[in-house]
Amino acid sequence: MELENLKVASDKVSFAQAVKKGLGQNQGLYFPTDLRPMTNIDALLAMPLVERSQAIIKHLVGDEMSPELLDELIHNAFNFPAPLVKVKDGIYCLELFHGPTLAFKDFGGRFMAQCLANISEGKPVTILTATSGDTGAAVAHAFYGIENIQVVILFPKNKISPLQEKLFTTLGGNIHTMAVEGDFDDCQQLVKTAFDDADVREGLHLNSANSINISRLLAQVCYYFEAIAQLPKEQQDKAVFAVPSGNFGNLTAGIIAKTLGLPIKRFIASTNANDTVPRYLVSGEWSPKPTVPTISNAMDVSQPNNWPRIEALVEKGYFDKALLTGESVDEDYTQVAMKQLQTLGYISEPHAAIGYRGLTRQLQEGEVGIFLGTAHPAKFRETVENVLGQPIHLPQALVDCASKASLNGELKADYQALKEYMFATLGAK
Repeated sequence: MELENLKVASDKVSFAQAVKKGLGQNQGLYFPTDLRPMTNIDALLAMPLVERSQAIIKHLVGDEMSPELLDELIHNAFNFPAPLVKVKDGIYCLELFHGPTLAFKDFGGRFMAQCLANISEGKPVTILTATSGDTGAAVAHAFYGIENIQVVILFPKNKISPLQEKLFTTLGGNIHTMAVEGDFDDCQQLVKTAFDDADVREGLHLNSANSINISRLLAQVCYYFEAIAQLPKEQQDKAVFAVPSGNFGNLTAGIIAKTLGLPIKRFIASTNANDTVPRYLVSGEWSPKPTVPTISNAMDVSQPNNWPRIEALVEKGYFDKALLTGESVDEDYTQVAMKQLQTLGYISEPHAAIGYRGLTRQLQEGEVGIFLGTAHPAKFRETVENVLGQPIHLPQALVDCASKASLNGELKADYQALKEYMFATLGAK
C-alpha cells in the first residue's frame, strides 16, 4: 500500500511507515495513492464481521503484511459486536460502543495498537495524541501495558465528561495524561507542532493515535460494511448514513467504504454548533469560528483534521460531493432529539442524538436511515439523566474506574511547556 502526503506530494510512504510516522512533512496527512473497488461485495456482506474485516483490510494494505499476520491483528482488535438496532420503521442506530471503552474509537484504537506493536518490533515509541473525549480512553486501554510504548494524552481541561476522563486518567503506568487549559483545537495544535519539531519527533520516536493515523481510519471502514450487512438485502442500496462529526475521521471512513463499492446512497454530516463543514458545504467558503463548548463535547472541533482527506477523495474522482450534505444541530434540538428517541424506547447520548436529528431532518421517502451510536449513554451520565429525567445504569467498565483517583497533570496551551514536560517525563529514548 502506497500512501502520499496530501501537503507534500513527494513524501510517499508504505503502510508500515505511515503507521509509525503518523503525520507527514508540514503536518500533512497520509492517504492511499490508489483505492481500487472490491468486486465481491455480496460475498463480503455474507461474512461474519471479523472475517469480512480481514478481507477488507487485506485489500487496502495489499501484500505489505502477511495475510496470516493481518488475520491475527484484526481478530485480536475486533473482538466485540457492532449491532444495527431498529429505532423505528426505516431508521436504525449502528451501535459502536460495545468495546472495552464503550466508544466507536475502540475499533481504530485497538487495531492501531496491534499494528504498531508489531511494526515497531520492540523499539521505543511515544504516542502523542489529543482527545475531545473518546479517543483518550480507546487509545489508553489499547496501548496500556505494551512494552516500550509510552502514551501522552492531551485533553481540554473541564471540557469532557467526568466518566470519559476517568476511563483514561486513572490507568498510570505507560499512560501519561495532561489537562490542557484550552479547547480541543488547542490540544490538537500542540500535537501538530510537536510533529514539526525534529528534536521531539526523532528524540522521542513520536507517533500519533488520532484519526490522523491511517491504521485507525482503515479499521473504521469495516463497520460500515457491518451496518449494511445487517440490513435486509432490498434495503441495502437505499441506506443513508448520518454521521455525528467532529474531527471527521468517521465520515472519511464511510466515504472510503463507498469508494470500495459498498452500496451506500449518501451521507449526512451532523455537527453541533461547531459547524465549519455544514457552512462550507453550502457556501463553499472554509471559515472556522472559535470553538463553542456544547453538551456533545467530543464534537467540539472547529478545524477538523480529517477534512483534507475528504477533499482528496472528491478531487481524485472517488466521491461525488453532491452525495454529502451537512446539518448543524444546536443545544436545544440536541435535547429534543434525545427526548424523541426516549419516546421511541431508545436511550441515547447527545452525539448520536445529533446524528438522529440530522437524519430525520433530511431523510427522503424510500430511503433507509442509519445514524451512528458513537458512545454508550452512561459515558455522559450527568447530561443524559438531566435531559431525560431518568437514571442511567453504569456498565461495569465505568463502575470500575468511577471511584479511582485521576492521575493527570495540568498544562498551559503552550508548546514549550509540553516539550519540557515530555522530555522530563520520558527522556530521549
